[in-house]
Amino acid sequence: MPSHRRTALRALAGASLLALGAALSPAAQAQAFPSKTIKFVVPFGPGSGTDTSARYFARKLQDLTGQAVVVENKPGANGFLAVKQVLAAPADGYTVFIGSNSTLAVNAALFKELPYDPVKDLSPLTMMMRAPAMLVVPPNAPYGDLKGLLAYARANPGKVNFGAGSAGYQLMGELLNDKAGLQTVHVPFKSAGETMTAVASGTVDYAFAEVTAVLELAKGGRLKILAVANDKRVANAPDVPTMGEAGLPGYEAYSWVGAMVSAKTPAAETAKLAELFTTISRMDETRAFYERLGATPMTGGPAQMHEFQKAEIALWKRIVQQAKVPLQ
Repeated sequence: MPSHRRTALRALAGASLLALGAALSPAAQAQAFPSKTIKFVVPFGPGSGTDTSARYFARKLQDLTGQAVVVENKPGANGFLAVKQVLAAPADGYTVFIGSNSTLAVNAALFKELPYDPVKDLSPLTMMMRAPAMLVVPPNAPYGDLKGLLAYARANPGKVNFGAGSAGYQLMGELLNDKAGLQTVHVPFKSAGETMTAVASGTVDYAFAEVTAVLELAKGGRLKILAVANDKRVANAPDVPTMGEAGLPGYEAYSWVGAMVSAKTPAAETAKLAELFTTISRMDETRAFYERLGATPMTGGPAQMHEFQKAEIALWKRIVQQAKVPLQ
């Protein structure tokens, strides 16, 4: 074989190896991400606020990437089962935890020992949404507004009770006690639905719940909404005053949803997912979707979510200690 042909073939082989090496390099693999089905793991059942957010973002992420996105509901054990599944999966970015204030903040305040560390074991992608709680009372309650409820509770220390369908809403009730100087009794329920039934029947004196859990009941006259725990009124209930307008400035309480991956996930994949999630959160369609639910999309990225999560954990730890809530 002529020497010039051998030289050309060696050059061609070398170029092919370089191209193959580039294709297999971490940078090239990261650029190709995602290239297969992504799974969202949700710690609550279908129809919950967290599940609703997960399914919306799943559709949008599928549109952006061309890859299938499936949602798997893994309820039970205070979210422990879902977190365990995410942490046991390969840390490659293809398993995403869609968590809430309860699994990502409240649990850290309420449990003596957690089988996971919500800050160290998980890396934030972005906040997805925040929904203010609404304060509701029975339709025949002896008070017609927030000031009346607060006055009644102060006049009857230890005799007024509030219902809560989750640990998060329990702590919202304890936060009200802290802000308003009340002594009320927590009555636990298994879900928001059970709590609203108890309020409607007068079994409990009041409760906090997410907007979507109370609006239809209030429209049907089964509940009375006293205030929304937000800094401004919500679009789908414009006649409901904020807690500040109703007589308790500074009281805000939210349920929220955020996306996380295992902290062992490579930085490139984590960054790519964070970029995609943030893009979805900033869409006009996303804002309209959440406004219909009385919620607000959160458009910050990983750093903002990290700081928000740490602040939430600190707040609820303080409330647990101050209210002497027994640790679980």
